[in-house]
Amino acid sequence: MSQQPHKPTPGWLTLLPTACLLVFFVVPFAIMLSVSVAHRVSGGFYEPGFELDSYLRFFSVFFGKILLTSVMISAGAAVICVLLAFPFTLSLARMKQRGQTIVLVILLSVLSLSEVIIGFSLSTLLSKTAGVGNLLAFLGIIEESRAYTPSLLALMTGMCYLALPYSVLVLYPPVSRLDPELGEAARMMGASPLQTFRTVTLPMLRKPMVGALILVFVFTLGIYLLPQVLGQPQHWTLSVHITDQAIFQSNLPFAAAMAVLLLLVSLLMVGLSLLLSRDKGAET
Repeated sequence: MSQQPHKPTPGWLTLLPTACLLVFFVVPFAIMLSVSVAHRVSGGFYEPGFELDSYLRFFSVFFGKILLTSVMISAGAAVICVLLAFPFTLSLARMKQRGQTIVLVILLSVLSLSEVIIGFSLSTLLSKTAGVGNLLAFLGIIEESRAYTPSLLALMTGMCYLALPYSVLVLYPPVSRLDPELGEAARMMGASPLQTFRTVTLPMLRKPMVGALILVFVFTLGIYLLPQVLGQPQHWTLSVHITDQAIFQSNLPFAAAMAVLLLLVSLLMVGLSLLLSRDKGAET
């Protein structure tokens, strides 16, 4: 049976990724960049121009605190999610195939819940009149029911609930491919379980863990609703202030400048994480 000659890939197919990148990223970013340096017109709009007034407003203590708050909250949520997802994924990989399938389906179903449903459900659960407060008071742990929202605890709970499935889904493939004989070999050579985990398991999963950290950090940096529903005003992130400037303050140039700053911060943190996770052995 003769084999059909291999047909080369049409050249125009290689242009599709470039075209998608131009249409869905470069062009919108160029528009946003042009709006960020436009001249704001009193009354709620703007006119073309080139001025850096919107960017100069970043050099203030107020917006420095907003930026620091956004980065710290997102970084905290990323660390908590990876710390929770890592042992969970290790346990999941040791389950039988049917159990793994059921757990993964449940995780994927959580992703179908919108930020609105999660935010208002947690707001009700952590309120004074329903849920956790009444349960703790009933058990005698606290004297009387109290509200746990709005607070930083409620905000971090909501962010971690929303982002934890992504961490598990990033870690699951490499964890499920781990060879158990490596750990057994280390234990046969006298290593304790902690030493086996620190010297064998953890180095092999360092890059997937950094990938999960980056994914959750970038994802939570753009969360808009949860800081308003579950957090206090001092916990509002840059995404909330961008919406406030664009819709309620009618200051589109400043909102676009903050969006550019948010993108640059995301790229900076991703680059820094990749730099720190480089394999030093590969450089030598």
